[in-house]
Amino acid sequence: MFSMETLYLYLPVLILALQILTNRILHKIQNLPPCPFPALPFLGHLYLLKNPFHKSLSALSSRYGPVLSLRLGCIPVVLVSSPLAAEECLAKNDIIFANRPNFLNGKYFGYNYTSLPWSSYGEHWRNLRKISSLEVLSSHKLQLLSDIRADEVLSLIRKLFRVSVEDPDQFADMRSACFDLTFNVMTRMITGNRYYGEDIENSEEARIFHEITSEAAKVNPKANVLDFLPFMRWFGLRDVVEKMSELQERRDKFMQNVIDEHRARAGASGEKRTMIGALLDLHEKDPEYYSEETIRNLMLQVLLQAGSDTTASTMEWAMAYLLDNPEVLKKAQAEIDQEVGQGRFIAECDLPQLPYLHCIINETLRLQPVTPLLMPHKASQDCIVGGYRVPRGTVLFVNAWDIQHNSRYWDDPDKFMPQRFEALVGGKEEFKFIPFGSGRRGCPGNNLAIHVLGLALGSLLQSFNWETKDGKKMDMSEGIGVPVHRVQPLVAKCCPRPNMLKLLSQISTKSACLH
Repeated sequence: MFSMETLYLYLPVLILALQILTNRILHKIQNLPPCPFPALPFLGHLYLLKNPFHKSLSALSSRYGPVLSLRLGCIPVVLVSSPLAAEECLAKNDIIFANRPNFLNGKYFGYNYTSLPWSSYGEHWRNLRKISSLEVLSSHKLQLLSDIRADEVLSLIRKLFRVSVEDPDQFADMRSACFDLTFNVMTRMITGNRYYGEDIENSEEARIFHEITSEAAKVNPKANVLDFLPFMRWFGLRDVVEKMSELQERRDKFMQNVIDEHRARAGASGEKRTMIGALLDLHEKDPEYYSEETIRNLMLQVLLQAGSDTTASTMEWAMAYLLDNPEVLKKAQAEIDQEVGQGRFIAECDLPQLPYLHCIINETLRLQPVTPLLMPHKASQDCIVGGYRVPRGTVLFVNAWDIQHNSRYWDDPDKFMPQRFEALVGGKEEFKFIPFGSGRRGCPGNNLAIHVLGLALGSLLQSFNWETKDGKKMDMSEGIGVPVHRVQPLVAKCCPRPNMLKLLSQISTKSACLH
């Protein structure tokens, strides 16, 4: 017989086993989605995950199904990884999943959950969405600022041409080139100032913002740990909250300085033709609705932060795939030559006539979605997804990477094949391809991103032939973080195309318009 000492020794194990078994039975009775076994105390299913998380979650979905229940630390999560399940969440149950969880990123970098990306669904969010859609990112507003995008792309082409002439054997750092381009596009659209390039007075401000952004990228993974395991604050992560608060103060101060400088400059010159100028005009008429905090968080979160690095990363990936697939690159150049010709540079008005270029951009976004796991949603009430009950308060993760790499929905899913988008139609197929999300919480800046990507990528292909080092296949390994960068920054050699040499020579010594 067992002694009392032996019984006391095994009692905690028996209690733990009974708790796990009871939870397993209750899980089935409550008709919750399939769940990996076991979910450990405190950790839940975190022990099953490793970097990159979207691939670890994809492996779990392939085993347990496209609608999966997880407990990540203290947070209940439902993971969906099929077009049908994504459609149920982002279309049929769109309002139910329109909220955001209270993660630390939203508290400290999202203005205490009041910014457009992190605000929960309600009147405040609707107001922010309306402002961004009508006053910042409407087709009309983007068209008014199209010459800024054209001028910055031309500046990049001019810089690359000069480098290729001065040293034909030099390889260009395309990661830096892409980021400088997109950052300048955003800052000029927002404030009228550019921060990178020759004879730039604002380079110190750009360095400060880049430093803040880099520090934020380093602290975000630690914040994610605290979201799921709050007790880790007392085990080595105590300074994370303080660091996030300090970084947000610096970010907010940066944007306030931008607004103050713009207000002073506009007052002297009458300049209004920028996004901040338009919003400050509205602020004067209705300071409560168009508050300065609203202006700061829209400019910072929706445009400067979300629009520069993400677009630059996609552009770098697109160039890498094209260099790895020279036949695709040549086909895109042939399309541009046929539709645009050789007497002028490509313009945004040409983009609708370049369907293959759009296919390249879409295929890049399919293989490398900017946010592999779409921004998290939170259920405001019980609902049904895939036939299973999802309780109120559950956090929703949509694994866009998994959906866009699944052989059930795509032929040769890991292969770069832009032509697949020539036959892709809308309707129910749209949830096979969701790089910008969908529904109410879909990315509001997708139209701007496509404009910048199309014009920049088209101009790079029209103007230059491209080579890789030693002509070898490149390392396409992914880094960690959002956006997902290449582990190895892209370097490539550009050589002016013979049929564009005359036009490139004309812009190398003077400013010109792309049109």
